[in-house]
Amino acid sequence: MSELFVIKDSLANKISFYHLMLLMASLPFDRFYSHIILISYAIHTLIHLKKGDVKRVFNLRTLVLQSVFLVTVSGTIYTPTPGEAFTEWGKQITILIFPVFFCLNPLDLKKYKSQLLLSFALVCTATVVYLFADVFKTLHHYHLPYSAMFTGAFTNHNFSEPIGMHATFFSMQIVLSLTYLLTLLIKEISVSKRLFYFICSVILAAGLLQLCSKSALIAFLVIVNFTIPFFILTGVGRRRFVLVSVSLSLLLFAGVLRSGAFRERFVNELTLDLAKSTAGETEDGRLARWNAAAGLIKKAPVLGYGSGSEIGLLQDAFYNKKLYNSYLNRLNVHSQYLSFLIKTGILGLLTYLATLAFGFTIAFKQKDVLFFSFMLLIAIVSLSENLLDVDKGVCFYAFFFSFFAFSTEKPQKIGWNPMKIRFFQGKKAMPGSIIAEPIAIN
Repeated sequence: MSELFVIKDSLANKISFYHLMLLMASLPFDRFYSHIILISYAIHTLIHLKKGDVKRVFNLRTLVLQSVFLVTVSGTIYTPTPGEAFTEWGKQITILIFPVFFCLNPLDLKKYKSQLLLSFALVCTATVVYLFADVFKTLHHYHLPYSAMFTGAFTNHNFSEPIGMHATFFSMQIVLSLTYLLTLLIKEISVSKRLFYFICSVILAAGLLQLCSKSALIAFLVIVNFTIPFFILTGVGRRRFVLVSVSLSLLLFAGVLRSGAFRERFVNELTLDLAKSTAGETEDGRLARWNAAAGLIKKAPVLGYGSGSEIGLLQDAFYNKKLYNSYLNRLNVHSQYLSFLIKTGILGLLTYLATLAFGFTIAFKQKDVLFFSFMLLIAIVSLSENLLDVDKGVCFYAFFFSFFAFSTEKPQKIGWNPMKIRFFQGKKAMPGSIIAEPIAIN
């Protein structure tokens, strides 16, 4: 693992590399750390800025990556709540910043992409281990049975509470890390490394299940059953992988149905989210909030009501619809697509959809499984969460969208056979040692 932290490059690029590694490592924790590291990275980039570097910023790729922030700025012109609009500027400023500094900084992201992603995956793994350790410590302190860890007291937001992270946004980081480790597990030929990646993957999968984020879990199941086999496998290897992944997905679904806490979270709450509201309910589902938002959208479909206007408008709509839980908790619409329709109308939504299409197109053309998985994750979570209204959601979107857009590469397809092994004779291994062998496809 020593090669993970060592690069052969100029001193300035080494400092940039470690800045990005620390920035990625800070994402699962308080935003204070990621903001401080980002400021340091920006200052370092400006110190080493050369004449003519600024010209690289002015291109279509940068403009598209910044488009969501520009939509928020344009919605400020006609908003009735300028104070709330400028607050959104503050939350989304990283969407403006990351593409600029990735353009200005000379570090070759494509060259060090694998090292940075692996370090991020290991940090997420260590964080999940810490959260489970906290659960076991609490169980021991209160003399509770280990089965209690699968109750509501230790799942979802209660599981991620020690690090102060929203369960869905931390789940998104886990999904991206887990996807990367699975690609390494498929390609790796070293038995010891494959075992290590497998253990880390199991830990991340357990954390993802414990966090109980419905949208993130759905995104992961789509990624593991369709995206990974399509992008990096072929032939018999693809069919075998799909058979294994679908079987495990069905076993997971069966386990969810048998567990009270998981069935409540994944089945009962999903049913509530998609059910129409009725008088006397203490909980409001997402569909009820979406119906309340639809009435607002119909009155201003093209331009919306302006940036920062969502919560105030929804308060009145929730009260009139008797959605008192949503009203008292000042909830947003819980859908990034509907949020754009409320604040910046059809034009804002089309801009967001075009931005997502831009990412999907590049990822598909470059056969970049991680980039495509990231875009899929963003698109699916946007159905049920206001991803760009929360700092950690914005940072995840802004950093990784720019990171993948500036570091795309075309991976080699391989055939996957988990059962195939061979005897290796060579200087780097003892004669007769056994290693797994992926089959390269040209």
